[in-house]
Amino acid sequence: MNDDQYSSYSFLLDRTAKRVKQYAQQRFTELGFNVTVDQWIVLKHLYEHDSMKQNELAEFLFKDNPTLTRIIDLLCDKGLTVRNVHPTDRRSFMVSLTKEGTKKVEQLSPKIKAIRLKAWEGLSERDFNQFKRILDTIYKNLG
Repeated sequence: MNDDQYSSYSFLLDRTAKRVKQYAQQRFTELGFNVTVDQWIVLKHLYEHDSMKQNELAEFLFKDNPTLTRIIDLLCDKGLTVRNVHPTDRRSFMVSLTKEGTKKVEQLSPKIKAIRLKAWEGLSERDFNQFKRILDTIYKNLG
């Protein structure tokens, strides 16, 4: 393959990822979810993994600390998350869902699954598995 082919694949991957996020955000807004896609990712992760140190959450979600801090500030303002000082490391904060945050994740999960499935219309499970395998390979190649 030549360089133009590689750059076009990178462009297609980036373009598609942006379209997926834009579509999801548009639907979140239309349906009145009152959270952004980035906020949802934080909520969903905390729901699946309980409380986490804020810096570990940032690393896991591939967010820089200032960006994640802003997201968590907004989620705290909405009453969906809470930040507590880490019990053994006073320089760190633990982030966890509130009862309202847990309820929000449980309420939105089926709706968000339907939004995500829109991208897979017309594709088979084999297509999905092949796509996943390719993306995992690319990710591992760069790790």
